[in-house]
Amino acid sequence: MADPLDTARERITWLRKEIERHDHLYYTLDQPEISDREYDALMQELLSLEKEYPELVTPDSPTQRVGGQPLPFFSQVSHPQPLLSLSNAFSSGELRDWDLRLKRMLGTEDLDYVVELKIDGLSVALTYRNGYFETGATRGDGITGEDITANLKTIRTLPLKLSDPVPLLVVRGEAYMPRIAFRRLNAEREASGQVLFANPRNAAAGSLRQLDPKVAASRALLLFIYDVIEVEGVKLETHVKTIEFLKKQGFPVNPEWEYCRDMEEVIPLCSKWQEKREKLDYDIDGLVIKVNNKDYQKRLGHTTKSPRWSIAFKFPAEQGITRIKDIIVRVGRTGVLTPTAVLEPVRLAGTTVTRASLHNEDIIREKDIRIGDVVIAQKAGDIIPEVVTVLKEERNGKEEPFSLPEVCPECGSRVVRLEGESASRCTGGLYCPAQVREGLIHFVSREAMDIEGLGPKVIEQLLNSNLVKDAGDLYYLKKEQLTSLERMGEKSADNLLESIDASRERPLSRLIFALGIRNVGSRAARLLAGEFKSLDNLAKAQPENMTAIAEIGPKIAESVAAFFREEHNLQVIDKLKAAGVNMIEEGATSNGILAGKKFVLTGRLAAMTRSAAKEKIVELGGEVSDSVSKKTDYLVAGEDPGSKYEKAVTLGVPVLSEEEFLDLLEGR
Repeated sequence: MADPLDTARERITWLRKEIERHDHLYYTLDQPEISDREYDALMQELLSLEKEYPELVTPDSPTQRVGGQPLPFFSQVSHPQPLLSLSNAFSSGELRDWDLRLKRMLGTEDLDYVVELKIDGLSVALTYRNGYFETGATRGDGITGEDITANLKTIRTLPLKLSDPVPLLVVRGEAYMPRIAFRRLNAEREASGQVLFANPRNAAAGSLRQLDPKVAASRALLLFIYDVIEVEGVKLETHVKTIEFLKKQGFPVNPEWEYCRDMEEVIPLCSKWQEKREKLDYDIDGLVIKVNNKDYQKRLGHTTKSPRWSIAFKFPAEQGITRIKDIIVRVGRTGVLTPTAVLEPVRLAGTTVTRASLHNEDIIREKDIRIGDVVIAQKAGDIIPEVVTVLKEERNGKEEPFSLPEVCPECGSRVVRLEGESASRCTGGLYCPAQVREGLIHFVSREAMDIEGLGPKVIEQLLNSNLVKDAGDLYYLKKEQLTSLERMGEKSADNLLESIDASRERPLSRLIFALGIRNVGSRAARLLAGEFKSLDNLAKAQPENMTAIAEIGPKIAESVAAFFREEHNLQVIDKLKAAGVNMIEEGATSNGILAGKKFVLTGRLAAMTRSAAKEKIVELGGEVSDSVSKKTDYLVAGEDPGSKYEKAVTLGVPVLSEEEFLDLLEGR
């Protein structure tokens, strides 16, 4: 007589394969073979068998796409390679210039391309280990993203198991919401009195950032995979072979890609898809053109922001006619005065637009833009509203010319325009409340120190109450000070203080970016942190030391050097150091007396701050980690040690008192 367990295992295996086959037919190929009722019957039988035999449940089972409790938060995931954004081209001339530039760099006359549709969704990275889906993450800042594995599993077109057990495979794709699903979702939200999503892209991003996977599952998201980030055991010589490999593994690949022998075959596709885009059942905002040869891709490399071997051709933006009601001036964190047009509401690319950047005074003069003008507005790249042209025939003589003010509207300081720059800047610096405010908003932003609960309104209150004057003051806020703010209860104050405390441990690269050094983006900050290992080393570095790093040019190097010459900036850094904010790059090592030793710090130290202790360990060649493991060489325990102490004792990790730690630093 057959063993019931073996019989159940055999039936479960068949059901899983059959359900996966029908998922692929329905969601990827749009060629269903069975009715919804028949599909539901297969799924129900599988659920029943797995309930009866829980030992047979596996992570790649179709029943595991939606399940588990809502997450309390998203954890962070480091990408194996930077997920860069694309530079843009808006005309055939720009594409030809790009083509010629690449040929000069490569020293070749022949260059073939692959053209793909640019899906307007949320960029994601998926990791598979030994053929099984392991984790999925958002792009984030390109270096670190959010772990949204549970939500991505709800996408039916995402394979939980590959055709081949590849040891390691990391792919990049775009999660999106079909137009019909978007319309249905907004109709449901309107009926229940909820705020509507502006467009399918926002809806897709909002769905995948839900802490409850069941919410994401209800949103009918789909997925296209378009590239391999990292792979073991497989060599892919061209992008065409990459696409074929992805399809073979079971990934949903957009079928509307085309191979082009040269740029002259690429250009007609731009016009073709501009006309055909509305016939698709999902949104695209352009085309992506990629060099086909992978060796050429490697040789071309990338800048701090974009790969040189790929470019996005963006479709002309949707335009609308509106009127300029007023022009206001905003002062940014670097003192730049940006004129902004206040518009009569106009619908553009799925959203209602009431403001548009006018960029600088030169553009206002060039286009002869006046308050009261009727203008054509558009969203540049379907994102940033801008004024295209003035309909001068609509003028009635009441329009008012505009000039930037000679003094800052925020602090009254003189406004100057440096030679060679199009921007006008406030000279108020640290005395300009707008620059301080915008600098703090940047410091606490997600890509920087990521301090939740410190939005612009709270920062405004902190400044107005004189509770903070710069970023360093944030780390000395008390609960009673926070609860005195409007709409800040005890629980909110506790959460904010916890978030501020957690930010002390951010990587050095995040701190460098947070400091708001001109021309230093997140990628440049990462490169500088990786090279110099500590903020002190970076502060002492000469421009020529920095330009020795690939991708760091003279402009960035001089900005960094100038930043550390300013006395006030050094005072802020001293405050941050004293508050225990991390100033070193994790994993930094040298040949000092602590070389190769891994430390974890817990509790309060009397002789020095934890930040200073970290710097000293790194200076002597050691490594500092945030968590205790079997690989930890020493736990340094100050006053009131936390759970790290208990874990160290359990694992048998040597525990040093502060006195013993100081002896170790002195080589005793």
